[in-house]
Amino acid sequence: MLTVKCLTFNPIQENTYVLYNEKDACCLVDPGCYFGNERSELSGFIGAKGLSPKYLLNTHCHLDHVFGNKFVYDQWDLPLHLHEKELPVLENAPQAGLLWNMPFENYRGPLIFLAEGDKITIGEDELTVLFVPGHSPGSICFYSEAQGFVIGGDTLFRGSVGRTDLPGGDHDTLMRRIREVLLVLPDETTVYPGHGEPTTIGYEKRHNPFLKG
Repeated sequence: MLTVKCLTFNPIQENTYVLYNEKDACCLVDPGCYFGNERSELSGFIGAKGLSPKYLLNTHCHLDHVFGNKFVYDQWDLPLHLHEKELPVLENAPQAGLLWNMPFENYRGPLIFLAEGDKITIGEDELTVLFVPGHSPGSICFYSEAQGFVIGGDTLFRGSVGRTDLPGGDHDTLMRRIREVLLVLPDETTVYPGHGEPTTIGYEKRHNPFLKG
């Protein structure tokens, strides 16, 4: 059974997730740690829990979600898993960092590409890759059917959806894929977003103004 730990990092207030089980295996999703104290907080949590990191996963590669990729790779020798269509976004992230006055050294290690329907296995626990582009060209989510939760990146928020005005964004695609992929999940499914508080699929169906009509 997976426990979901959220750590909020960097000036953009990005949610970094550590998913771990009772056998102390874990995966790190969207490490956004930018400052030294944030990197220490992430490694300190993993060390204090006695966890053994197995995967480095990106839902997408906007700068605030990839600041810590290199740190995680250097610390635990984990290759980056992402969707192939996110490669240009990853490569452009340092340039975006300069525009935000947040320079950083990008990840340059091995890449493992994920596709819709792929499985991430953490001991006896399993995450399924869901393809939900629109916020960025290759945005993916990680779905635990057994436990009823989604690590959603910047696709769906409490009362909102991901912005689509950045390069590679497409509003119509995002809305269509949210309806086709996320809203068909059980209403009680918890959504852990890339920013802000968790929500549920049922709550968003009832209250999200972007999903009306």
